[in-house]
Amino acid sequence: MAQYEAEVDGVFVALADPTRRRVIRRLGRGPTSVGELAAEFPITLPSFMKHVRTLESNGLIRTVKTGRVRTCVLNRERLELVDDWLAEQRRIWEDRTDRLERFVTTEQAAEEAVEEL
Repeated sequence: MAQYEAEVDGVFVALADPTRRRVIRRLGRGPTSVGELAAEFPITLPSFMKHVRTLESNGLIRTVKTGRVRTCVLNRERLELVDDWLAEQRRIWEDRTDRLERFVTTEQAAEEAVEEL
């Protein structure tokens, strides 16, 4: 469980930055070289590479070097971690709202019964 939580935390930290989210969005259309990808952002290459390393270290992308060209590829399976976490949170909150609804309904019914007496 601790490993899962650490992985989820890492993915959300990586996705917290708008530049990294744009990189993920761009790579969703297909692999591209680091140079081509970096050209889309108004930052220096060393700064951009920090974003690439963060995404890579959290498993959201992988890079493959062929000759002098490093290509970034989206790891779509890693995004399932986010989807799983969100589904779990959705279940938790739906259960809570269902319990609240049952409580309110029961209380209203009890109040109506008392008023009838």
